[in-house]
Amino acid sequence: MTEPLLIEHDDGVDRITLNRPDSLNALDPSLIDALNTYFQGLQRNRKTRAVVLKGAGKNFCAGLDLKQAMKRRAGLQEPPGVTESLDSQRRIADIVMLMRRCPQPIIALLQGAAAGGGFALALAADIRIATKSSRMNCAFIKLGLGGCDIGTSYFLPRLVGVSVASELILTGRFIGAERALAVGLVSDVVDEDQLEAAAQPYIEAMMTAPPVGLRLSKECLNMSVDATSLEAVIAMEDRNQVLCSRSEDFNEGIRAFLEKRKPVYTGR
Repeated sequence: MTEPLLIEHDDGVDRITLNRPDSLNALDPSLIDALNTYFQGLQRNRKTRAVVLKGAGKNFCAGLDLKQAMKRRAGLQEPPGVTESLDSQRRIADIVMLMRRCPQPIIALLQGAAAGGGFALALAADIRIATKSSRMNCAFIKLGLGGCDIGTSYFLPRLVGVSVASELILTGRFIGAERALAVGLVSDVVDEDQLEAAAQPYIEAMMTAPPVGLRLSKECLNMSVDATSLEAVIAMEDRNQVLCSRSEDFNEGIRAFLEKRKPVYTGR
């Protein structure tokens, strides 16, 4: 049986691929479980310093696999209860929470459709790079649901502002790659065959950063977004800088800067 999630590790970088191309990489139970297991495993993982998330084939992820979901529902004697439905809903939401909690930066490579739950995965990444064919939307309101789901009402206003977020959430309309770049939703738009290469400069920059400093930077950014005051942010930044300044990597970073060479960090 084909693995729903492919994982390759190469010198500090995990490249993970949603591997259901015949279903537009839609989220079925096997893929949902695999993503939860993978991102849960990153929490204490020191070998992986950055993650690249992509979809197999011509699409990133078309959201929940509705065909499978409706088949399962048709086979039931009665609709699932509230508790069962909430558990199923939370299993998907857990993925984006784990993506934000994991200390590794995540780069999402977007091609074709990133719809519904697929859009939520993209929003939970730290950096998004899109191809010119990319189309993203909050599909939920088009399916008889509310427009806010899987963290989209949290991420979108913080990324693009309340006005654009309201437009996308309340209408379910698609946003194309060029407009996504203009509003700051993605960092770059490239040709289809340049998507993997476009991630490389970001990866190289992260790999030359001190491992502890990189992890603490993601943590600090997460907390600063919801901080109650400038004082709270400064306190977090001060704590992180003092921790980093006590590391061997800090001494190596200073030496490398003075000697005009690339630092060699050990994570200590």
